[in-house]
Amino acid sequence: MKKLWSDLHSNIHHAQMDELDAWIETARERLDFWMIAYYPFRMVRRPGGAVLEDLCPQEELERDWEQIRRRTEEVNRQGYPMFMGYEWQGDGSDGDHNVFFLRNDRDMVHPMKYRELIRQCGDGAIGIPHHLAYQLGSRGKNWATHDERFSPFAEIFSSHGCSENDTGDLDMERHLHMGPRTGTTAYERGLEQGFRVGCIASGDNHTNPGVCDHGSMCVLAQSAEKADIWEGLLARRVYGVSRSRMDIDFTVGGQPMGDVVPAGRHRLLLNVIAADAIDRAEILKNNVLTEMVVHSGTWEGQALPNDRPTRYKFTADFGWGPNPRVYPDRLVREGTGSLRTTGCLRSVEKLWNNAGQHLDSVTEAGCDFRLKTYLSTDTGHWMGPSRVMKESLVFEVEGLPGDQVRLNVNGRLYEFTLRELTGPSRILAEYEDSVRLAEATFGDVAHYRDDLFWHNAYKCRLRQAVPEQAYTLRHETKIDLEPGDQVRVRVHLKNGDRAWVSPVFAE
Repeated sequence: MKKLWSDLHSNIHHAQMDELDAWIETARERLDFWMIAYYPFRMVRRPGGAVLEDLCPQEELERDWEQIRRRTEEVNRQGYPMFMGYEWQGDGSDGDHNVFFLRNDRDMVHPMKYRELIRQCGDGAIGIPHHLAYQLGSRGKNWATHDERFSPFAEIFSSHGCSENDTGDLDMERHLHMGPRTGTTAYERGLEQGFRVGCIASGDNHTNPGVCDHGSMCVLAQSAEKADIWEGLLARRVYGVSRSRMDIDFTVGGQPMGDVVPAGRHRLLLNVIAADAIDRAEILKNNVLTEMVVHSGTWEGQALPNDRPTRYKFTADFGWGPNPRVYPDRLVREGTGSLRTTGCLRSVEKLWNNAGQHLDSVTEAGCDFRLKTYLSTDTGHWMGPSRVMKESLVFEVEGLPGDQVRLNVNGRLYEFTLRELTGPSRILAEYEDSVRLAEATFGDVAHYRDDLFWHNAYKCRLRQAVPEQAYTLRHETKIDLEPGDQVRVRVHLKNGDRAWVSPVFAE
């Protein structure tokens, strides 16, 4: 099957509808298909002064929905698989869901309860719960009313954090007013109650589609046609990643993720191709770790082959820049770059968060790119704690250890061999430019420390290049399943990226 990538949680608001065309173009550049999630709410000030979130006026909703319908139909005619959808919240007691439609002739409905939403939507609609692990009754998931036919999978990672359970380091702390998270409504509670529900990650983005740092999802489909994508979603053949994409195949008894197998002893097969070194894969049966496949230590320290080409992956991160309290006019950086190699460029993955990024002229010899990096709005500094301001590219180069990689960043040429890139990560800083800027702005800036120069220099980080055996994993085992059991997989990369794979269920 094809692995098709998307962001199923891009919330465009009424005030952003004049940006719809730009959102669509961003989605088409980054995503294999797009399911827009129109956000029909706005803040309303009550007579007593309280500010509450409520539905937009009906005439606004109808006008916006028709605009989305018209553009979706146009994009579909052009061959791009785009789906209409919106966010539903009801009275908050059943949790928030994104509602999507297969056809473009459907209307939004806004009942107060989840079960009524299902009745009013009818066939040809799905409702995907998100940020599950908030408090029950206050926008957390209500598993007591869940319908697995209407909601075949759940969004368990987004900008809010991770709703898989209430443990681990990916806490739900970005939206403090809604938290903290609780395990009573988490994804694992739905599995414990016997629901056949898959899992994805998606952004909960309100700025543009496909913010990679907030997660994305993959569906296994027979083709990129809307009907085949829809069939893959209903069959729960989905998984999610926290940042970089991973090519994952997971079968039990020959059946893919999301499927159902008879109880008994089955062959479990896992294949992973990641963007960076894999640390481990965890196999969970009924939410309990049953096997840990440790990949770290299986490739480090091995000699690089000098007699045959090997594939390597390395990441270039862009986004560090001047503090606006020092240089208030340096809020956006538009830069250019290129990569050339005497080896062979096999692939380039775009880990992008904001609009304005472009990848051009990709050949086996190299590629060109244009990147637009922004000041972080979270802290008033570049690279705020939300991690959303970094723009990255993952390069896969095949060659011998002595083959050259030439990286041009804003007119500065850096040359390395593949062997050199397998060493520790390194920083490429525009240090001299920062010194000249400081002297031109402030005059005499002599000091016993270089904080003014280093802190305000534009920087690029080249992460360690790792060979193919580091970012690929194949594991096979046998597993015994009783009726009602479910088995799923988590993947951890050494750089902190995660993947969550939908379970296979036993009957």
